[in-house]
Amino acid sequence: MIEFTNVDKVYPGGYKALSNINLTIEDGEFVAIIGRSGAGKSTFIRTINKMHDISQGQLKVNGVDVSQLKGRELRAFRRNIGMIFQHFNLVDRISALNNVLTSFVPDLNPAQKIFGLYTEDMKLRSLEALDSVDILDKAFTRTDQLSGGQKQRVALARTIVQHPQIILADEPIASLDPVTAKQVMTYFKELNKKQNMTILLNIHDVEMGLAYASKVLGIKDGQVVFYDDPQKVTPQVLNEIYENNPIDQGLA
Repeated sequence: MIEFTNVDKVYPGGYKALSNINLTIEDGEFVAIIGRSGAGKSTFIRTINKMHDISQGQLKVNGVDVSQLKGRELRAFRRNIGMIFQHFNLVDRISALNNVLTSFVPDLNPAQKIFGLYTEDMKLRSLEALDSVDILDKAFTRTDQLSGGQKQRVALARTIVQHPQIILADEPIASLDPVTAKQVMTYFKELNKKQNMTILLNIHDVEMGLAYASKVLGIKDGQVVFYDDPQKVTPQVLNEIYENNPIDQGLA
């Protein structure tokens, strides 16, 4: 469970990115986060794994007060939260398999880190993760030779190999063509359903978000203005979130 209570986020210089967030996200939800560019969507998800510190209020994840975490406790906490980015954050010069294996680096001793000595179990789990997103055939291909959709699947495999409880995805389909975007969204949905992973996904394509999510979260000017089932997202709701701008809604 993710619980926001009176949460604010103020950046140096006084810019208030989040304002008085009060929200509870239950385990196993697939949440599509929508809103205009600059509304605070990325800041919102980055507070959950403490990539960004909150300025006020309380944020708890599975009962843990995130703002109190540091050092070893924070690193252990983050092992249960996967993060997926729009631009993949892969190492181009190494293979898809080796990119997935990098998720095990925190588990290696100093000698293993220096020589890249991963265990057979780590290798097997990494291959299984690649297979689960249908890209096992590219395991030994350098990632700079892969398409955008293939890279995103490698990034997803790198995340799920650690069996996180929560996945945070920041515009993961923004740079993909429509067909590939649907494939990637289907993988997210399967993880959500089959492994009961909680998924929070920032998305500009509203129709895509409505088609796959179990909940929709609307953020406007750093505030939560909507959180409910996709079926309850009406044109009036979208107008409130996007200030009557159909282009920002991804519907134009």
